[in-house]
Amino acid sequence: MDQTLTLEELAGVAAFSPFHFHRIFSAMTGETLNRFIQRVRLERAATQLAANPRKPITEIALDCGFSGSAVFARAFRETFGMSASEWRTLRKTCNTDRNNGQTQGNGGKASTAPSMYFDNVTRQFAWRIAMNDTPVTVEVREFPEYTVAYVRHTGPYKGDSALFERLFGQLCTWAGPRDLIKPDETLFFAIYHDNPDITEEDKLRVSICLTVPAGTTVDGDIGIMTIQEGKYAVAHFELLPHQYMEAWNAVYGDWLPRSGYQPDDRPCFEMYPVNAVTPEGKHIVDICVPVKPL
Repeated sequence: MDQTLTLEELAGVAAFSPFHFHRIFSAMTGETLNRFIQRVRLERAATQLAANPRKPITEIALDCGFSGSAVFARAFRETFGMSASEWRTLRKTCNTDRNNGQTQGNGGKASTAPSMYFDNVTRQFAWRIAMNDTPVTVEVREFPEYTVAYVRHTGPYKGDSALFERLFGQLCTWAGPRDLIKPDETLFFAIYHDNPDITEEDKLRVSICLTVPAGTTVDGDIGIMTIQEGKYAVAHFELLPHQYMEAWNAVYGDWLPRSGYQPDDRPCFEMYPVNAVTPEGKHIVDICVPVKPL
């Protein structure tokens, strides 16, 4: 999104003429191409303003694809009804109020600071936090680049177990006959491309993915992309279906503010093994947040 994106270039990537690509894109997304790019850039900037309070506003504008601070300032105010600096101040105040109220991440119970320790097995530092009095381990790891096949959903998804079951089923129905699911190797992901606190529900995007060898050919509704390498905070959970939001809040509300890290500008995701459900019906999941030092 930080590059110049022209209709002709994107139409070429999609192998359509510019005329047909624009018509198809608008029909599928309900937005013109330029409106879609502008909206995603502004939402990305709004997330960075709140998550990276030390990053200069002009740097955020350029990183999100705006040609300069004046163009960004005008577009931001038109969309959010306030300046970028006012947005940052407001978000900082809201986060401070929530932390002082000690309600983030644990259903209203008083939160405790993460306890840091050295893991003799991984030979790395890790943290312990609690969710509903259940201990949770968080570690920061370097991930390699993953090639993944995916199916994408645009629209509401919060609490919709049937939707995720359908998407995982669709992906596995495609991958299974092609011998792409390896019990000891394959990883599954749910990648969240948008910030649900900013993006409207009907425009939220989630991609359900599984790892595949580089060069894998896809077709139909199945796409292929890469998950960027880099440093990620990884929180290990066993969750009931209704506990996912609470788990995300525990990572962002309890661990992150006290960790010495800030979110990096890459998508966050959930990561699952092939056999991701316990006999008790709990989901084994790692919540993965891209991070960098404060």
